[in-house]
Amino acid sequence: MRDIEKLSDNFSEQLHRMIGANVKRIRESKNISQLKLSYALGYKSVSTVSCAEIYHNKIHFNIEHLAKIAYVLDVDICEFLKPFQK
Repeated sequence: MRDIEKLSDNFSEQLHRMIGANVKRIRESKNISQLKLSYALGYKSVSTVSCAEIYHNKIHFNIEHLAKIAYVLDVDICEFLKPFQK
């Protein structure tokens, strides 16, 4: 078993930023706007999606968001958890 104390202090922040960046990258690759995705998720504006994509004010996607986004974008939810590679 690994010691949780060895994770970096900003592990959660890095994880949320990576997930947000992946959502944005995949969304853009499918030519889906933030507004269109927001509407598909049941929001009336882009604020939640735009903030979560960049982890603004610690707003981030939760597992339900990711499951719905994966469905809408027609990708495996695991794609959001992969480290970004250029």
